[in-house]
Amino acid sequence: MNASVRLSLTSLRAHKRRFAGTFSAVLLGVAFLAGTLVMGDTLRASFDSMFAGASSGTDAVVRSGNVITTPGESQGTRRPVDASLADDLAKAPGVAAAAPNIQGAGQLVDAHGKPIGGQGPPTLAGNWIDDPELNAYQLAEGRTPHKSGEVVVNRGAAKTGDLKVGDTTTLRTPDPVKVTIVGLATFGGEDGMAQTTFTGMTRADAEKYLTPKPGEASTIQVRAGPGVGQQELVDSLSGRLPKGVEAITGAESAQENTDMISGQFLTLFTTFLLVFSGVALLVATFSIHNTFAIVVAQRSRENALLRALGAARRQIAGATLVEATAVAVVASAAGLAGGIGIAAGLQALFPAIGFPFPEGDLVISPLSMLLPLAVGIVVCVGSALLPALRAGRTAPLAALRESAVDDSGASRRRAVIGGVLGAAAIAATLMGVLVSPSITLAGIGAVLVLASFVVLGPVASTSAVRALGAPLDRLRGVTGGLARRNALRSPKRTAATASALMIGVAVVSLFTVFGASLKATMDQTVNRSFAGDVAVSTPSFGAGGSGLSPKLAPAIAERPEVATAVGLGSGVADVEGKGRALTVTDPAALAKAFDLGTVSGSMGDLGKNGVAITRAEADKRHLAVGDTARLAFTDGEKEPFTVRAVYGQSELAGDYVISREAWAPHRTQDADRLVSVTFKDGVSTADGTKAVEKVAAAYGNPDVQTRDAYAQSSASGIDMMLTLVYALLALAVVIALLGIANTLTLAVHERTRELGLLRAVGQTRGQLRAMVRWESVLVAAFGTAGGLVLGGFLGWVLVEASDGASDSAFAFALPPAQLAIVALVGLAAGALAGLRPARRAARLDVLRAIATE
Repeated sequence: MNASVRLSLTSLRAHKRRFAGTFSAVLLGVAFLAGTLVMGDTLRASFDSMFAGASSGTDAVVRSGNVITTPGESQGTRRPVDASLADDLAKAPGVAAAAPNIQGAGQLVDAHGKPIGGQGPPTLAGNWIDDPELNAYQLAEGRTPHKSGEVVVNRGAAKTGDLKVGDTTTLRTPDPVKVTIVGLATFGGEDGMAQTTFTGMTRADAEKYLTPKPGEASTIQVRAGPGVGQQELVDSLSGRLPKGVEAITGAESAQENTDMISGQFLTLFTTFLLVFSGVALLVATFSIHNTFAIVVAQRSRENALLRALGAARRQIAGATLVEATAVAVVASAAGLAGGIGIAAGLQALFPAIGFPFPEGDLVISPLSMLLPLAVGIVVCVGSALLPALRAGRTAPLAALRESAVDDSGASRRRAVIGGVLGAAAIAATLMGVLVSPSITLAGIGAVLVLASFVVLGPVASTSAVRALGAPLDRLRGVTGGLARRNALRSPKRTAATASALMIGVAVVSLFTVFGASLKATMDQTVNRSFAGDVAVSTPSFGAGGSGLSPKLAPAIAERPEVATAVGLGSGVADVEGKGRALTVTDPAALAKAFDLGTVSGSMGDLGKNGVAITRAEADKRHLAVGDTARLAFTDGEKEPFTVRAVYGQSELAGDYVISREAWAPHRTQDADRLVSVTFKDGVSTADGTKAVEKVAAAYGNPDVQTRDAYAQSSASGIDMMLTLVYALLALAVVIALLGIANTLTLAVHERTRELGLLRAVGQTRGQLRAMVRWESVLVAAFGTAGGLVLGGFLGWVLVEASDGASDSAFAFALPPAQLAIVALVGLAAGALAGLRPARRAARLDVLRAIATE
């Protein structure tokens, strides 16, 4: 084995350029993976430290034990507690201080009249707690609020909104409140908790604007006296608490907040990046395998001679694996350094794009280093395993003869295996999409589709390259014909080289098709369900934003231009043991402003104890008009509600609708998420919109949009997602380019004598460069075409599986313009990958090339 190691290392030093592409592919994949893990660890540690520091003075948190969690929520909704409980607890043994903590939604308006934040992270408002140890926020500038209308805001929100101490602005609660900034605060030493904003008010203002009635608080913060531990304090308080109220330690509260950030953001964010790391490494696998396959093929005579001199099969295979291991270790180690650099770069970049990455040193855990190192080595060595075994099987005499024509692409065995995989893929996909809708089953089918594409690639490459290269004969003459024939020489090599780009293009196409389908779904939802002329909404999604004032819809309805204005509010209830979101509205007006499909019963008869539900939910719960459903609210009340209407569509109206009268006794902070406005006959859209905008200006100036504009803005987040996806997938495309360039470089080395003969019989340097470049374009065209077909099909599978597995109706859309751009980028990538090999081929010395064996 020592001889094999010496031989492989000597060969590696002599032919370093052969593995340049492999080295780069491993380095980039490992760097992206390591950077993602380091960044995730750093963010997690920073938030742990931030929450621990912010809550270090709070030893216990007293809160309602009644919580309702709806699908998609992490912490759920709790009923308020009696604020006077703080005075009682302050007198308890072992308690140094207790203060009510009132918290709700409150969105600041910046110096230019635009809302601050709300694009996901929450915008919070609450009472400013005077005890600095119980307050999670620390005053950094100015003073605390003393009278009504004075507020303290977190410094990050002030910077974002171009606000300073002494400025007057508006706070949406959701009713607009004029406030004066008297102080700036920090959270755990930072300008804010990520992009979350906070506005601290006087207790009286917080009770007035954020709670259903005065005297209620979200929680009670408690600080222990000297020598009293947190658990000891909680045990002491538990016996003094009223029924339905619980106490947890400050450490548990901080951990819940950390888990919320981790579950809602960090886990999703790092998983998102890890998926793209996996795509990049999958693309690298094809490139690496192809490189070693070519190198082994080029060493056939050398390996045969070694076999003839007595080398064993395992020694030949071992020598190839030693080379792969050496490249893997060095490239992976360099990738670890690159990953740390990526994480450091993101730490500096995030604040510049509006996301405050917490300050502090990078957290580099052993797992964040060992896992990418192991993955890089396994990917590289695993990719070289089959070529190494093939090298070990080299016959001592057969390889000394002239090489035969490569007919691997036409292998009957390969065609049969690929056909079986394709049939299984189609069967699994159709089962998961049409017969028994299941994303899991459809996913298995998608994996089998990918496998069948890879297996059938060499079989299809000959016909595909002939078809794609047919125009070259006419457009580029002899040069184009030679490029096409070169691409046809080794179908297996062409397919393997194109597969890396095919994977990258397929994933890009998949997200492009799925994004276009989501936008089409949203447009379809608005067009099908929204019957109004304009929509009033706030530019927010997720937990962000404060919503719209419930007073806005009645104020708009009073305008002479308006026929109907209905607001959609939100509530929560436990329905037969399951947390469910409620739509709180005027049911009769809702039926006029929204298309609810076929309605059984009457939407106008809900009253104080009636509920309307979708047909899908009714079928699931075995409910019909006239049946009774028990709804439990966060205030502990359980009431029987009669199903008075069952309707067909739920996209905008939700699955459960109750009246505002029914919700009023149980409401928390009231807000509408949308107001639909219908104009009277004869009122133009322009005149009606101006009238609505005048009213909306007095309620925080929310957006007033036509139906088309509302549909477009609802889908704006998808464009943001696609931009990020394309940026991340650029890494996979770069690795695929490296694979094509490396393959062509090795092919130029392999054809040295042939290229010299072409030059000798009159081919110019320019024609030689063009021939190599067009060969690269043909390989890229094959990969791009396969990727577009594969990505389009997988996009359809994902849309149809999502449609069948959920209650929402998904619309499939194939965006020709975007896919054409993807195709052009793929072809341009092929031309770019061929530049360096083409220059190298053109620089060959003619006589030396001819003399090459």
